[in-house]
Amino acid sequence: MTGARTTRTGTAVAGSRPAGSTGPGTTGAGGAGAAGSEAATDTGGAGGAGGLRPGTSGPEATGARRGWVGDPRTPVLDRPLASYYLLLSSAGLLLLLGLVMVLSASAPRSFQDFGSAYTLFLRQATWAGIGIPLLLVASRLPIRVFRAAAYPLLGVTVLLLMAVLVPGIGHVENGSRQWIPIGPYTLQPSEFAKIALVLWCSDVLVCKRRLLVNWKHLIIPVVPGFLFVDLLLMLEPDLGGSICVTVVPLAVLWVIGTPLRIYAGLLGGMVAGASVLAISAPYRLERLMSFRDPFADPNDTGFQAVHGIYALSSGGWWGEGLGASREKWPDLLPAVHTDFILAIIGEELGLLGSLVTVTLFGVLGYAGLRIAHRADDLFIRLAATAVTAWIIAQAVVNMGAVVGILPITGVTLPLVSFGGSALLPTMGALGMLLAFARREPDAVVYLAARAEARRAGRAGRAGRGWLRRRRAARAETPEAAV
Repeated sequence: MTGARTTRTGTAVAGSRPAGSTGPGTTGAGGAGAAGSEAATDTGGAGGAGGLRPGTSGPEATGARRGWVGDPRTPVLDRPLASYYLLLSSAGLLLLLGLVMVLSASAPRSFQDFGSAYTLFLRQATWAGIGIPLLLVASRLPIRVFRAAAYPLLGVTVLLLMAVLVPGIGHVENGSRQWIPIGPYTLQPSEFAKIALVLWCSDVLVCKRRLLVNWKHLIIPVVPGFLFVDLLLMLEPDLGGSICVTVVPLAVLWVIGTPLRIYAGLLGGMVAGASVLAISAPYRLERLMSFRDPFADPNDTGFQAVHGIYALSSGGWWGEGLGASREKWPDLLPAVHTDFILAIIGEELGLLGSLVTVTLFGVLGYAGLRIAHRADDLFIRLAATAVTAWIIAQAVVNMGAVVGILPITGVTLPLVSFGGSALLPTMGALGMLLAFARREPDAVVYLAARAEARRAGRAGRAGRGWLRRRRAARAETPEAAV
């Protein structure tokens, strides 16, 4: 993903790693120094604009690329907007699957709580109706808008994270104070912390890229800022949210070329801190460790995990049929339309439906990393990697908890689970990824050529219309009649 790309003179560009290194750079000057160099215009090689002969530049490069992107024999994945459509289609299918499964999973409990089987579904559909225009608008925004939004968004998010801890403002549910009630809806600030940290960490490191030869500039202020946000999340407490937030700076620091010894030290410190927090609270440790054998206490600590396994196992290969789940009924599997919606997918759509869900996340992850790999802009490379790492890590944590190989941490399945606070930041982040996909070198050339062709077509139609009007006017004159 971060393989070295070179200019025609062989100079490493931003985000590349020294030859022979594995993972983050092994020295401060080698790893971070690569990040400090200016991005070059690479028109060749696997990571560049793609498809041209090495060393091709200038008018020859433009002409060659135009011919390359217009060749019908070009493989589908090598076409200029392949990343864009891969991301858009996988995200769209996951959103559609989520709406269908929220309707199916939430209907019995929605009827029990609100007197209508459609209340929760209509709320989710409302959030999706807001999120789709948000995604489309974000996909057309220039990069400078995302960078300009980094600090304001982080500031608002930190204020909300502090406000949720204030008694009377934050709403407590299941022992956690994570929500701020707003009429019939609730706002979960921890979900906005992810996209805020993506933009802020990426922008900070891009602004400091010339100073990154010094490892201290890699750490400060990214790590202290992230730790402060993580502390606010742990005070709620929100273990699942803190895990997903932690992925963002780790992904950014990996791509920028943090020396291996520093990266390993950061990772080890985070693991040690999480272990101390887990041991310090008996209920937290009990919850984390119960996943090893949930059937040892199936009526208490293992209740949710056990019923999730029952739902998955009863689905078989093809499932019980859409709407036929038994575990979604009240007093059985908790959080069926949020944390454990994958269990209902497995029960109603079977192993096939579960594998389709996993495959769609795989396609989304591939598209995100592909966008990051093909980017010439360092901010795009960092932000695209961080967004992809956050969404895929959250999906893995959720699915791992449902199938019983990871602890249950209360993490939702992106785009699929119920919840507007989770859906809107995710769709905004995906819209940003779509904007990045439109700025791939080949995509820029293709979109410019398409816009030019459309302008020419409109001009041609206008010219033909003027000619028809002129002929009609001449036909109406007396001289034409004679």
